[in-house]
Amino acid sequence: MKHTEKYPEVDYICLTQPKLLMFNLVLFGPPGSGKGTQSENIVKTYGLNHLSTGDLLRDEVARATPLGLEAKKSMDQGQLVPDEVVIGMISSRIDGSEGQGFVFDGFPRTEAQAAALDQLLEAKGLAITMVLSLEVPEDELIRRLVNRGTSSGRSDDNEEVAMKRIAEYHAKTKPVAAYYDRQGKLTGVKGDHTVAETFETLGGHIEKHIAKVA
Repeated sequence: MKHTEKYPEVDYICLTQPKLLMFNLVLFGPPGSGKGTQSENIVKTYGLNHLSTGDLLRDEVARATPLGLEAKKSMDQGQLVPDEVVIGMISSRIDGSEGQGFVFDGFPRTEAQAAALDQLLEAKGLAITMVLSLEVPEDELIRRLVNRGTSSGRSDDNEEVAMKRIAEYHAKTKPVAAYYDRQGKLTGVKGDHTVAETFETLGGHIEKHIAKVA
């Protein structure tokens, strides 16, 4: 099988029957934006698969799969799991799933990862359909994070830490957002309303492509 140009080590990307009718969403949102809650709502309402790289890593490591063992080796050494390993896990997850499509949560985090994901999906007859980015004013994000820290007793959710987390998010996400914006796939969504109102706005964009199942 021909190796990919970006990641020549990746030879486990399987070609499958075209699935271009599947709806694949990347959901962005800074800490405190409610992205986790909205991801759950989207998955349940539209019959999509939730693809979290954190969950994938834990599952593959727990099952001691070849990719999991490779990831564990990096983690044990205090290193980031290589992109090609994560891409391999995503490939396996897609091949073993059914449904209308996927919500990508926590990936891609860099422009290189976004390009690798596009390459993987193209090999499977798939593509990212749209990218929705939750936009919340920084002062509101800080208020939410600090309130969450107070109610949960988490000492790491103070104002200083919240500001650093938000700044780090924007620094990392900006190039990825620009990558998808160049493809005409990025849409900003105001996320400073209630959970229900924000979900209704998200749904308005999603339902241009697929219908509710619940």
